[in-house]
Amino acid sequence: MKKVIIKNTDIEIAPVNFGGNVFGWTLDEQQSFDILDRFVDGGFNFVDTADTYSWWVNGVGGQSETIIGKWMKERGNRDRMVIATKVGSETKEHGFDISRKHILKSVDESLKRLQTDYIDLYYTHFDDNVTPVEETLEAYQEIVKAGKVRYIAASNVSPERLTESFEVSEKNGYPKYVALQPHYNLLVREKFEKEYAPLVEKFGLSVFTYWSLEAGFLTGKYRTEEDFSKTARGEGIRKYFDARGKAVLAALDKVAEKHHTTPATVSLAWLLAHPLVTAPIVSATSAHQLETIFAAPELKLDEQDLDLLNEAGKY
Repeated sequence: MKKVIIKNTDIEIAPVNFGGNVFGWTLDEQQSFDILDRFVDGGFNFVDTADTYSWWVNGVGGQSETIIGKWMKERGNRDRMVIATKVGSETKEHGFDISRKHILKSVDESLKRLQTDYIDLYYTHFDDNVTPVEETLEAYQEIVKAGKVRYIAASNVSPERLTESFEVSEKNGYPKYVALQPHYNLLVREKFEKEYAPLVEKFGLSVFTYWSLEAGFLTGKYRTEEDFSKTARGEGIRKYFDARGKAVLAALDKVAEKHHTTPATVSLAWLLAHPLVTAPIVSATSAHQLETIFAAPELKLDEQDLDLLNEAGKY
């Protein structure tokens, strides 16, 4: 498997980013350890989490970072892992917040939970749209200089504020975002392709897509109206079960059959074939799901496959 470098960094990753929102939520500690062990045994090294995962369970979050920290401590493998976490999301205790005060407090709490003295990639998880860009970036400069964070990145930040961030960093010598984490997949394309892709190219950003399988829709597990009522996440994606969504599923089935693989693997391979996508973020809760993920970097879609999928998912 070919490793890739996160742009404007010296960090080398395998091209799939494991989404740690499942740790302490749909997976308990031991199950999380088992999945992480299998992920690393498969040759992968990049794990994504956030300080607030999974706040919807206990109101405050922190479970995911705590589990990852315990696992790295027990395995003694921190130096071989690339860990991304985030700051700025809401919990039941506070709203969205990327103020200096909140960043400086949160980074220390994340380091403690992760049982490490540095974070490889630290994201603005959500923009509070109140804090001046200068204040946020100055706080990042402080924690980068202190060695607590190696590089910074952005997730749910508007194109306007993202552009402003680069202007402010350039002017003041602050750290610059090296990556973008957008909501992007075969079904949800328009916002990224129209608004963010030009900025990704302009600023030379790596791209790590979240909801890469659209909460399971792109795995093909939802085939009837009844299927959506059978899972916790089903109702949230029922809206995609329209003519376009069904066309996407049909195209995935066709390409999957051709390559003797699964729709999920094809969906991830489509992302990996995109010249701007560095590594999709994807979660797994079973060994079978992990195998589907592992197959994606090995699947090379041809022009005919890509044309079929792009046409089905066009907006």
